[in-house]
Amino acid sequence: MTELQALLMGLLQGLTEYLPVSSSGHLTIAGSLFGIESEENLTFTIAVHVATVLSTLVILWREISWLLKGLVDTKAPLLSPERRYIMAIIVSMIPIGIVGVFFKDYVEAIFGSGLLIVGLCLIVTAALLTLSYYARPREKENISLGQAFIIGLAQSVAVLPGLSRSGSTIATGLLLGVKKEKMAQFSFLMVIPPILGEALLSLIKAAKDGTAAASGDISLTALIIGFMAAFISGCLACKWMIAMVKKGKMIYFGIYCAIVGSIILATHLF
Repeated sequence: MTELQALLMGLLQGLTEYLPVSSSGHLTIAGSLFGIESEENLTFTIAVHVATVLSTLVILWREISWLLKGLVDTKAPLLSPERRYIMAIIVSMIPIGIVGVFFKDYVEAIFGSGLLIVGLCLIVTAALLTLSYYARPREKENISLGQAFIIGLAQSVAVLPGLSRSGSTIATGLLLGVKKEKMAQFSFLMVIPPILGEALLSLIKAAKDGTAAASGDISLTALIIGFMAAFISGCLACKWMIAMVKKGKMIYFGIYCAIVGSIILATHLF
């Protein structure tokens, strides 16, 4: 992987991890167009995913600090707002944890099925975003454990390439009546454990296959460029996305997904 390819893939990862347009789908499209297959390079894949986690920590540090302080506060009630929030995040992780542990091989097989599945899933993403745009929000301040589990189900389905994780979780939360700003923050916080968990599972699998030490065809310079590109673009995308959700402008991303998905389907069918 060249420095330019690392820059491109890092920017794509950082931007599309938070924007509701599917990072996996766009990385698949980029790989098909330019012959870039970052998934083959374990070191690069883990680096850009860790970079997006760090960007979340930077942008949402105030919320994370609030949660950590509430968690260790011995004077706070047992079910304080902070601890309820953390419980909701844990509950939301259950579906994606089951998928990651028991169905990872099936998901990887789907990723190798080509662009057709990406086009179909982008259309589904567009439908979800459009539906949430026209839904009447009830603007609930807190996320219940039941809502967290349903949002977690949406995240587990969004492992499909082309089905946006942030789009699916935020749209599902809005349809459940969660307040726009609260849902965007929850969506970005709930993805931190799954991203790190996915990286850990990849390392474990590579160790079993005897490929853990392999870094692929990539230089240290390209790795650093990809990491920084994913981190910086992730910070910008995370902050921008929260503002877009608050303003109720998710529909524009739905239109984009519908156009890209339609082009892919038309290319394959005609």
